[in-house]
Order: sequence, then structure tokens, then C-alpha cells
Amino acid sequence: MSNNLIDQAVQSADYAIRSTQHAGEQASALVRHGMDAASDSAHQAGDRTVAYIRHEPVKSMLIAAAAGAALAVLATVLGKSGKSR
Repeated sequence: MSNNLIDQAVQSADYAIRSTQHAGEQASALVRHGMDAASDSAHQAGDRTVAYIRHEPVKSMLIAAAAGAALAVLATVLGKSGKSR
């Protein structure tokens, strides 16, 4: 009787190991797919940005300057609120 219990435990452990390995392989494949999709999206966004800058250089410079000014104001406001605490 105890051999039967041991055999069942070994089979259960083997099944659990195989199931865990399979789940890990599936998760790894999903992560790789997500990383590939994110990389493709980033490349496309970069290409669109470069094309826009080439077609609208002055407008691009003004947008960049405005964004930099907004970030500077935000940093100043956040810096002041952090000191008052």
C-alpha cells in the first residue's frame, strides 16, 4: 500500500513539474511577443517623428522648446512644493 502511495506522489510531482515547465514556456513566448511588438511600435514612432521633423522643422523646434519650458516650470513647481513639506 505504501508503494502505491509513493508511486502516486511521484506521478503527481512529475505532472506538476511538467505543467510548470509548460506554463513557463508559454509565459516566455508571450513576453518575447510583447517585446517584439513594443520594439516594432517604437521603431515606427521614431520613423514618424523623423519624417515629421523633416517636413516641419520650424514647428518641431517650437514644439520642443514649448515642451522644455513646460518641463522646467513643472520641475520648479514640484521642487518648491517638495521643500515646503
